[in-house]
Amino acid sequence: MFKIRPLLSALGNNRLTLERRGDPRTLLCMMSEGPRSEETAKLLKRANEENDDSAEKATKKLKAEGELVEDEKKCPKKKVALLVAYSGKGYYGMQRNTGTSQFRTIEDELVAALIKSGCIPENHGDEMKKMSFQRCARTDKGVSAAGQVVSLKLRLIEDTVEKINEHLPQQIRVLGATLVLIKSTFIDYETVLTFSHIVPFPPPSGLKRVTQGFNSKNNCDARTYAYMLPTVAFSSKDYDTADTAAFRLEPETLQKVNSLFSLYKGTHNFHNFTSQKAPSDPSARRYITEMFCGEPFMNSDTQFAVITVRGQSFMLHQIRKMIGLVIAVAKGYAKEEVMERSWGQDKVDVPKAPGLGLVLERVHFDRYNKRFGGDGLHERLDWDLEEEAIKSFKEAHIYPTIVMTERQEGSMVSWMSTLPIHDFEATATATESQDNKEQKQDNADLGNDSD
Repeated sequence: MFKIRPLLSALGNNRLTLERRGDPRTLLCMMSEGPRSEETAKLLKRANEENDDSAEKATKKLKAEGELVEDEKKCPKKKVALLVAYSGKGYYGMQRNTGTSQFRTIEDELVAALIKSGCIPENHGDEMKKMSFQRCARTDKGVSAAGQVVSLKLRLIEDTVEKINEHLPQQIRVLGATLVLIKSTFIDYETVLTFSHIVPFPPPSGLKRVTQGFNSKNNCDARTYAYMLPTVAFSSKDYDTADTAAFRLEPETLQKVNSLFSLYKGTHNFHNFTSQKAPSDPSARRYITEMFCGEPFMNSDTQFAVITVRGQSFMLHQIRKMIGLVIAVAKGYAKEEVMERSWGQDKVDVPKAPGLGLVLERVHFDRYNKRFGGDGLHERLDWDLEEEAIKSFKEAHIYPTIVMTERQEGSMVSWMSTLPIHDFEATATATESQDNKEQKQDNADLGNDSD
């Protein structure tokens, strides 16, 4: 429309010239092009209106950009690493799903708190890439975390941590104090905030400085998860689960369970432990460094135990399926050889344990620490000084939620009742129906691609 305006203007000027000269062609034009003149007038009017709108939009854009630049000068943004702790009950995982308000996630709460506290601009709330936002792990629906780490750029305003904490629910809390931004002519020091649930806030344990290009996901080289469950999960398949409180895990059974978990160590093809992964997909190969079940303990009148697993990274539902298959073998529903077969080319029906007891314990930055931790400029990224705060958060928010929900809903006992319907000798065709059911559930879980 903008290109035809000069042409239309030229035609109009030419007509005025002919009229002034009394040229007879003017009359012919007016007779033959009467309707066309009206069209020309409309086009000219529309072009003027669009030009006016365009100019107004451009003015508003320049004004907004100017305000952003001015705002950036007043409150410059710096990259920080946040150690996040949360109870996942009632949330659809960690990762945001922009535009889907019915599926509330941990990041939804965190981003909302960052905006309300003034740590990030409101217009960046739906475009967190502009804030260089990254998380170490995408926890699944209902999964909790005591040591999640995210990195992003924040405005380091006064009382940053306290203001963020004011807008977070009790099950997502922060630990920190007033931050000090260190500047140098040659080095840009970055700051680390630590997140947990303790209130009031103690003094900072020390300023942590990370590299300018720090990325919580890319720099993370291992994750440790814990899975808390009632020990009745390891009872024989003939045990009466109506009396779960009376069950006690025998040392011999625990030894057998740990023998099964040890088989996961090393690199294996876990295509059967997630959804829609072909055996030939290189991303299905994952490296596990350790997996074991700790000594049982009593909570209220029920015996529980905690399974610990550490690996480089995990796929959607991988840990829950690893635990589910060991439980199936320990209870006598499947033979031990099914574990070796599950890493092969065959399709194996692997049961998925409930998500309730799964907790992201911590993320590891071993390579980063080895490279930068001793260079005299930056500090090691570990959270040893926050151990007490992490432990307190788990005892206050995570473990009680797991125990209470398990006692009220009996998710583990209910899931155990589905084990007989699995066919651990099934072929790909026979397991297709089960795969379809699980895929529907995965879609309902919003497709997070890690536990």
